Amino acid sequence: MDDFLLLAKANQNKAQDIIKKLQIENIWHSCGAEINLVGSLKMGLLMKHLDIDFHVYSENVTVLESFSVILKICQNPSVKKFWFKDLLNTDENCLEWHLIYEDENSQNWQIDIIHMPLNSKYYGYFENVADRIASRLTEDTRRTILRLKYETPDNMKIMGIEYYRAVLDYGVSTFEKLAKFRELYPVEGVADWVP
Repeated sequence: MDDFLLLAKANQNKAQDIIKKLQIENIWHSCGAEINLVGSLKMGLLMKHLDIDFHVYSENVTVLESFSVILKICQNPSVKKFWFKDLLNTDENCLEWHLIYEDENSQNWQIDIIHMPLNSKYYGYFENVADRIASRLTEDTRRTILRLKYETPDNMKIMGIEYYRAVLDYGVSTFEKLAKFRELYPVEGVADWVP
């Protein structure tokens, strides 16, 4: 098995282990919230960018209620830092939580939790996008996406959706072609591509 596939498998296993150690899903469920894993981990496409993404939905979303849940998660001493953005009075209508978890190898993992009301216009949207991407993946396209992520320099920021669209819709298979694709199809703000 190629090194990049071994790394992807190890990082995806580690991410699942972190979720269990922090009891993220159990803590949100105990507060009556719905929580869904989204993003690259859900699709089996997590590679070098060590992040875990959740969307959480509650009947009423307040800073106080949300903060009390985050504090329970942050009681784990491996959570080294957290911050949030209050976007409740914007079109996004959510609270964005970002936690930094330090694993036993001193690697930092970012955990992003977007807390939204049940009536949010984004309810289920990103879950649907992840399901549709996963349904289009073949062994070859999954391997290509993981390899392109592996080949991406650590200091370069490329959104996951850019890889997925390039490979699934345009057959991009090399990093050079990915760079050209990004020039032709730049993403600004929230990417709205759905396969």
